[in-house]
Amino acid sequence: MEKVRIKTDLGEQVEATAPVIISASRSTDIPAFYAKWFFKRLTKGYCVWYNPFNQQKMYISFKKCKVMVFWTKNPKPILPYLHELDERGIHYYFQVTLNDYVKEGFEPNVPSVEDRVESFKKLSDMIGRERVIWRFDPLIITKSITPRELLTRIWNVGNKLKGYTDKLVFSFVDVKVYKKVQNNLIKETQVFTKLDVENAEANYAQRLEIAQGLQKIKNAWLNQGWDIEIATCAEDIDLEKYDIEHNRCIDGELMKRIFADDEELVYYLHTLKWPERDMFGKLPQLPQKVKNVKDTGQRKICGCMVSKDIGMYNTCRHLCVYCYANTSKECVLRNKEKHNDDSESIIE
Repeated sequence: MEKVRIKTDLGEQVEATAPVIISASRSTDIPAFYAKWFFKRLTKGYCVWYNPFNQQKMYISFKKCKVMVFWTKNPKPILPYLHELDERGIHYYFQVTLNDYVKEGFEPNVPSVEDRVESFKKLSDMIGRERVIWRFDPLIITKSITPRELLTRIWNVGNKLKGYTDKLVFSFVDVKVYKKVQNNLIKETQVFTKLDVENAEANYAQRLEIAQGLQKIKNAWLNQGWDIEIATCAEDIDLEKYDIEHNRCIDGELMKRIFADDEELVYYLHTLKWPERDMFGKLPQLPQKVKNVKDTGQRKICGCMVSKDIGMYNTCRHLCVYCYANTSKECVLRNKEKHNDDSESIIE
């Protein structure tokens, strides 16, 4: 990624990374809780990001940014600000997680399903269904949430979203690799014992049962006139025979399609280089061979292209019990106490 020099709020000259694509965010829910902060930093021209593993500080400049990919469970708070991105010529699309774990209390601070559906529809009406991706994510198994029950919940939510999105993305919960997730599932719910936590990840047979059910759901919706794509996020299981693809959440192919009028961006998505126009103002020809644009900083099975994530761990106030980005509810609440003003509530 290109480096630029910026001036901080304190007047210091520092080096900053200037990504073309910014992910906002895998670490916290910026649209739901930090919309004011985000647009204030956009006006300032930069934000600060801390590496969650070594706490190394990095400045992120918005100077070269052409695409924002938002991740959220509640887009409603950011809707009034989106025009600012349009005015700046910054493209964007949304990954909106809309689950139904109400009975279990797995997502204690999200709005009701009905409110989230209405916000999803409003966002889709504002920016177009192709720019709003529905995630039912992650899929969690309990004694009462069987594969059949999960499929029923997906069917019910999907029937409310019919025609407002073109894609459904899901993944199976990861518990065994995250000790903090195991602890939170036991501590913050009345559902899980230690044995239940180990069984929360769907086994192979359960995964196939879910895939078969999703194929039937997709065909039923297709018969009703809704042609929706279904894909997995960062899963190595091959479900292609069930018409389920591997997803790319930061998706260069999607960007080429929905932002096709931006020829410079399309060139970048092919090459990872910003094009230089010739003396007549023409762009260079697109190379026939597309460069490998996979983000090597993500997991091997992740299909996302190169981008820079912003945001900060232990700041998402949804307090979802399966979240890997929060160490504990106490950590989030301590961070909240430090920052009472939402416009200043992450970092610089």
